Amino acid sequence: MLTPKDASIQSEALCRLAPVVPVLVIDDASSARALAEALIAGGLPALEVTLRTPAALDAIREMAKVEGGVVGAGTLLTPADVRAAVAAGAKFGVSPGATETVLTACEEADLPLLPGVATASEVMRLLERGYTVQKFFPAEANGGAPALKAIGAPIPQVRFCPTGGVSLKNANDYLSLSNTICVGGSWVAPKDLVAKGDWKAIEELAREAAALPR
Repeated sequence: MLTPKDASIQSEALCRLAPVVPVLVIDDASSARALAEALIAGGLPALEVTLRTPAALDAIREMAKVEGGVVGAGTLLTPADVRAAVAAGAKFGVSPGATETVLTACEEADLPLLPGVATASEVMRLLERGYTVQKFFPAEANGGAPALKAIGAPIPQVRFCPTGGVSLKNANDYLSLSNTICVGGSWVAPKDLVAKGDWKAIEELAREAAALPR
């Protein structure tokens, strides 16, 4: 059984692979492998596939076959989601918030989790449990980089992956903070480029994101 401390260690290692974790909403699993190959070739090996579409679990299965990548499942809302994600090959999980049942399910499944938080109280509750790496979500709606900087002042022992409204335009605002490990964003895999199968363009977007300073 994975402890929160070990989960945080593993999550931090994943977050440090690149400055950006692509947040992917996949409608057609047949494109998943090529998408993963493009993102990984561009320097973004940690991939979050959100469980928001019927194709998500099949997409995780396909992406898990790509060498050099680490595929996780986002939008984990229930223990059933956790079990399905692990069965599909997910190596980490991401949730928009954090409930006791989802936290326990991930710990029992040995699945490192980036649990979502929006307030200082939520950060403190997870810290009490042992989670020192968390997801700040939705980042822009909750005050953006200034809010995350303010939370970090009294709670410096927690590191974050902010997602939600993060783009190439504002990513540096977050990455320049001492309590930010990486950011999550969907801009590296625009739906129009995925639909066209323009993997070279996606690889270039990934390369640009991978070069962001932190």
